[in-house]
Amino acid sequence: MQHRLELLLEAERDQLVLWLPVMVGAGIAAWFVLLRRSEWTAAMLGLVAVACLAAAMGRGGRANRAVAVGALAMAIGLGLVWWRAERVAAPVLPRPVVAAFTARVERVEPLVARELVRLSLSPIDVPALPRRVRVNLAEADAPVGLTRGAVVRLRARLMPPPGAAVPGAYDYGRVAWFAGVGATGRGFAPVEVVTAGNLDNGMRTALTRHIGERVAGSAGGVAAALATGDVGSIAEEDAEAMRAAGLAHLLSVSGLHITAVVGATMLVVMRLLALWPALALRVRLPFVAAAAGAAAAVGYTLLTGAEVPTIRSCVAALLVLAALAMGREAMTLRLVAAGAIVVLLAWPEALAGASFQLSFAAITAIVALHDHPWMRVFAEVREEGVLRRWGRGAALLLLTGVVVEAALMPIAVYHFHRAGLYGALANMVAIPWTTFVVMPLELLALILDGAELGAPVWWLVERALWALLWLARVVAAAPGAVRAWPVMPDAAYASIVVGGLWLALWRTRWRRWGAAPLAVGIGWAAMTPAPDLLVSGDGRHAAVRTEFGAMALLRDRAGEYMQNVLTENGGVKGAPMTLDGLPGARCSADLCGVDVSGRRVVMTRSAYLVPAVELIAACKRADVVVSERRLPVGCRPRWLRLDRDVLARSGGVAVGLRGGWTATVRRAGDEHPWVLAAGQKDVGAGLRRP
Repeated sequence: MQHRLELLLEAERDQLVLWLPVMVGAGIAAWFVLLRRSEWTAAMLGLVAVACLAAAMGRGGRANRAVAVGALAMAIGLGLVWWRAERVAAPVLPRPVVAAFTARVERVEPLVARELVRLSLSPIDVPALPRRVRVNLAEADAPVGLTRGAVVRLRARLMPPPGAAVPGAYDYGRVAWFAGVGATGRGFAPVEVVTAGNLDNGMRTALTRHIGERVAGSAGGVAAALATGDVGSIAEEDAEAMRAAGLAHLLSVSGLHITAVVGATMLVVMRLLALWPALALRVRLPFVAAAAGAAAAVGYTLLTGAEVPTIRSCVAALLVLAALAMGREAMTLRLVAAGAIVVLLAWPEALAGASFQLSFAAITAIVALHDHPWMRVFAEVREEGVLRRWGRGAALLLLTGVVVEAALMPIAVYHFHRAGLYGALANMVAIPWTTFVVMPLELLALILDGAELGAPVWWLVERALWALLWLARVVAAAPGAVRAWPVMPDAAYASIVVGGLWLALWRTRWRRWGAAPLAVGIGWAAMTPAPDLLVSGDGRHAAVRTEFGAMALLRDRAGEYMQNVLTENGGVKGAPMTLDGLPGARCSADLCGVDVSGRRVVMTRSAYLVPAVELIAACKRADVVVSERRLPVGCRPRWLRLDRDVLARSGGVAVGLRGGWTATVRRAGDEHPWVLAAGQKDVGAGLRRP
């Protein structure tokens, strides 16, 4: 067995290095999954012990060396993200407050479509406030001179960064911890500018405003997103259509945009330098063009705000340019692995985000597909007619799109609980259209604006962008364009990831073994039941599943965000209904009772106290009771009681009434720093299976 394993690894020796970032990522993932400091310490020590044991038993064997390096890489990943979480530690607001304070403006983000301005502030005169807060301000309340570097005085209602509202929802508390944001909230007028800041508010803001003045509406928002990464001017319905059509990646400055900028720069530089034969004979033009492309990539990254996804794409582009300058093959899995290592070492927390997973899954799928021997034969250049060459190119584009969509679909389901079915077809049109029509036209328009001649080109840009938005709306409105899914179990997702990586990174026949964990994970996710009841962490909002598969909300005045959270995490697409209109539900202004999957659910929905006798009687007839208040001691439902005290420990709750299961946002004993900062040490109590 040992000899056979050695032969397999010898055949795959060139691929072993590709697993290094995977093992570092596995260590980072282990830190997020494990709860306590004692578990993190034990895991690190155990991994180091395994590495030492494997090294001691190595005797020149490749298998033992692989185990030693892999275990050590996992230990490094776990320790790295732990160190990073401690290093970025910053005070977090303990409870909601209304405060008047003076602060320095770190960043101004106009959200034109929502008529808001988002401010990142550093309070100066109130020591009790966190070092960095994020405040939304009505556009009409933003005074003149509200720019980066200004000192302002304002009143705002601040609260701790919210965690996930229900199991599977977006955890902003974790993201805010690594960003150093200790509070979020809403500012009130008047806002006084005490000291003026940078008058131009930065090139990025100025360019966004300039584009918005040239192209109106969501088309202008998309144009600004392509140039500066600012998506605040895109109407929500258009942004949702882009997401449903699988085109949302076009709005986030990433590999596609960096590649287009670098490619255009290199093409122009090569053509211009080639006009001087003496220079072309004495200088390596590809090297000079690569240097110009690198400068363009760095400049574009800085212009668009230097967000982590953009930096990640810039690093990958620089590695490709370095390979080209050295005369090496540009796009290889080793290059992808090197880019992943750089990102994980600099920002290990990025592994938990959808952006990192989506971008690296896409590029890994593309490179692995085109590295396959069959694909190399099919894609090689040959003498053939124009129609056959175009047909081959279209087939390659379609096949690449299908493979990328297949790779991204589990990630989209895990993070966003939805998957688009026509994304590959939409991207076949949208990506070339954006890369070869929209972006060159926009660049030309910006250049011509220097001579005030850009108006005709801006008209073409607007028409091109409306065509892109039209495509998104058509695809999003197609029957079955988007399928909603309930929350995918972590273990099922891990099984899919392991299977996908096994298929992508190996070259010999044993890569087929990856189909087993991939199939197990997909089957597990497909068979996961959707929750019958969802309750937010504050108990104010709840939703039950109707017999028709829709979600019915407890409160008809739930905000749009909460409606989306409850429906998406319930695996439902479309607008929810309210309990008042549900047949069989008995609701008053204070109480709602409804039968769901054979169980009686009673929920309070007002701040007024219900007479104790009446409430206790309702509890006795109920299987589950939900309330945002503390329920009286005599309220004892037959199965589950979710009141203020229980929800303060558990966070949001998902309940499967058919299977008798519960899932909570918070887990008992969780010692991750953003959890401890919110005072959530004792969690999970009060929830029991029947």
